[in-house]
Amino acid sequence: MRVAVLGMGRMGRALAERLLSRDFTVTVWNRTPGRAGEVTARGATEAADPAEAARGAEAVLISLADDSAVREVMTRLAGVEGPIFADMSTVSPDTSRSLGEAAPGGRFVSAPIIGGPAAVAEGQAFTLVGGDRELVDDLRPIWAEGFAAYRYCGADPGHAVVFKLLNNYLLMSSVAVLGEVVVTGLAAGVDDLLLRDFLLGWPTVPLAAHNRIDDILGGDHRGWFTTSLGAKDVRLAVEVARAAGVDPPIARLVERRYEEAAELGWADADIGAVVELLRPRRHAVRGEGR
Repeated sequence: MRVAVLGMGRMGRALAERLLSRDFTVTVWNRTPGRAGEVTARGATEAADPAEAARGAEAVLISLADDSAVREVMTRLAGVEGPIFADMSTVSPDTSRSLGEAAPGGRFVSAPIIGGPAAVAEGQAFTLVGGDRELVDDLRPIWAEGFAAYRYCGADPGHAVVFKLLNNYLLMSSVAVLGEVVVTGLAAGVDDLLLRDFLLGWPTVPLAAHNRIDDILGGDHRGWFTTSLGAKDVRLAVEVARAAGVDPPIARLVERRYEEAAELGWADADIGAVVELLRPRRHAVRGEGR
């Protein structure tokens, strides 16, 4: 299957690498040249613009940072007939619906990913898919070879995104609370290794947060999911709630915590850096160097 992957951030690169390993023919594009070296070395072809990458492809997979980037790229794909366009970014439901209207021939599905780049590269992530069922089924080779599983979320592409945002909000809130638990425990003088063992064993700590326990305890926050992206995802979840007539006070607090972490110099650090809001000396020094 001939596939174009637009966006060579960590997720886009991992997706391209996974498909290459499963014998897909992959063309890639990135707004900033020079970030596709790893995937071209593995057999991908790099295009000069998104329309060039999309021509001749059966599927165009979009993996970009935010709504404005996705909208801008979709306008550059106008006139490219034939492929099915699948947006795998984390955007608002309304953006996803508007992409479906803008996609050439209306051939669009949303497919946000659950899992990090390492899981994607290993085929252990899964995806939530929304849109016309026939188009979804036409992309079955991608779902089957690229992911551990996929779940169809209905004909409205925005619903797949809603599920993704709810999932990410649960992760952001869990990590923020976990940071408070760690700092409180250490301040109270408990043994850090015993605290780590308890956190990994307690059923009250979500499994999705386990891989950030060591980083929160004393790591350097070099993960891939930045505090600025975390704030963006929670903000989108808040917007979904408000559009539905719900005012979620906890979500607004969680959003603000990640915004504060980004403002204090941790914008490019992993979401585990939210713990630094409770370590004023450390985040002040880190912030001065950023």
